[in-house]
Amino acid sequence: MTPSPAMNIPTELLRTLLVVVDLRSFTKAAQMLGVTQPAVSAQLKRLQLLLGGELFDKSAPGVTLTQRGEVVVNYARRLLSINDQILDLAAGGPVINRVRIGFPQDFFASAIFQLLTEFRNSHPDLRFQVCADFSDNLLRDLRRGEYDLVVALTVGPETVSAYHSWIEESGWGAASDELLEADDPVPLVGLGENSLSRRLASAALEQFGRKYEIAYQGKSFIGLVTAVKAGVGILPWSRRMLAAQGLAVCESSSKLPKVPNIVGGVYLSEGPNKALLADLADEIGTAVGW
Repeated sequence: MTPSPAMNIPTELLRTLLVVVDLRSFTKAAQMLGVTQPAVSAQLKRLQLLLGGELFDKSAPGVTLTQRGEVVVNYARRLLSINDQILDLAAGGPVINRVRIGFPQDFFASAIFQLLTEFRNSHPDLRFQVCADFSDNLLRDLRRGEYDLVVALTVGPETVSAYHSWIEESGWGAASDELLEADDPVPLVGLGENSLSRRLASAALEQFGRKYEIAYQGKSFIGLVTAVKAGVGILPWSRRMLAAQGLAVCESSSKLPKVPNIVGGVYLSEGPNKALLADLADEIGTAVGW
């Protein structure tokens, strides 16, 4: 029996999928790709028809992948990475090593970007693909093979597998000491529910018996700091980052519990570039203060 011809998936459909997932927005993806949003939607609909199943969970808010979608994204990153390396080779130039890096949202961004620029200048055969996400997601995706190097924040046993680790002291940041000592429900400022700092602060307040409310939920550290400086609420975060923004910082008080410290870590994947990744991990660790 003659097998049916193998079906090929156009790489442009996979690239569109990854842009949507990484930017978490169809609109932003369309802007980056220079096409209309309906064109992006049409490409992903075609991809879903080819694969015979839904890639996005329509019942969930925002851009949320189904289990099938997560698997497809994982394979797509690997396939496109190999595809691009083959093209580099066919072009007659040096084979380009691509290093996929993830770091926690709004933690160490400036330090890491500056370091990567310097590292790339000394390694012209490298290209970086960088993504910011919540630490839990980064570590999960590292295990799935979607990253080569990840900087993540944890409080659990995950750090035993870190190439480098350090303590990141936490504290409460506010516009003034008066807000830190208030008796009203604590007005929390933070990222979404998946944010480690928000989860730790909520748990600490509940155990302390202190009521709280979400006064502002933002998407960037700078936005959170702006809200705090305006007196909107209190931000649980890294003490050194709060102090660097000129906020009043306390570890704990008679009115507030101590926010548990978090552990920063640099994690590496196993692979042929382990020595190169180790060198990069050393420099990243130094840059973020391990």
